[in-house]
Amino acid sequence: MDRLEAMSLFVAAVEAGSLSAAARHLGMPLATVSRKVSELERHLNTRLLNRSARRLTPTDAGQAYLAACRRILDEVGEAERAAAGEYSTPRGELVVTAPIVFGRLHVLTVVTDFLAAYPEVDIRLTLSDQITHLLDEHIDLAVRIGDLPDSSLVAIRVGAIRRVVCASPAYLAAHGTPQTPGALAAHSCITFENLSAPATWTFADGKSEVAVPVRSRLRVNTAEAAIDAAIGGVG
Repeated sequence: MDRLEAMSLFVAAVEAGSLSAAARHLGMPLATVSRKVSELERHLNTRLLNRSARRLTPTDAGQAYLAACRRILDEVGEAERAAAGEYSTPRGELVVTAPIVFGRLHVLTVVTDFLAAYPEVDIRLTLSDQITHLLDEHIDLAVRIGDLPDSSLVAIRVGAIRRVVCASPAYLAAHGTPQTPGALAAHSCITFENLSAPATWTFADGKSEVAVPVRSRLRVNTAEAAIDAAIGGVG
């Protein structure tokens, strides 16, 4: 027995007031509707309907079962509409990750606008400079800076950045300003490990790249710490 179908027929019969009216409304033979409702009563081992010549009414057990059937059928219909993408308004939770500084300066403003535009969506924004495994952490969307490694994930380029070598005025006054990448070998360097290797920094030379040896006096795992250390004159 298809219990969902039997529930639907039972609800239709009660709402129509008779099995024949339900059959006409559903475009089904009366004998089929009557048989399926009877099978449902046998399955439940209880009488659901009081049948009379004038009208069909639910028993006490039928009244309670009717409320449960309506709730279940509504939930099934809602689940099917959601799975089929019928809802026109996005809803649910979106989990996003981005680098700390970039996320605070740029991603958070986009998230704020998104929340205002889609009130049924909640967002969990994780700002981290550590490489997160998206599937393990159940993350829907990640903003990344750098070259994309081989991956089965779907990536869309949304912009470009350039990297610059920076130092505080006090550091440059004390140690001089390097004029070429190779001159960095004589300076103290601060390396943000997620963006550069601690022993070499890579620079563009036309269409090629040049790896320049450096001495990383300080290695950090967040861009924010690298910026603060440079402002402090560490390198």
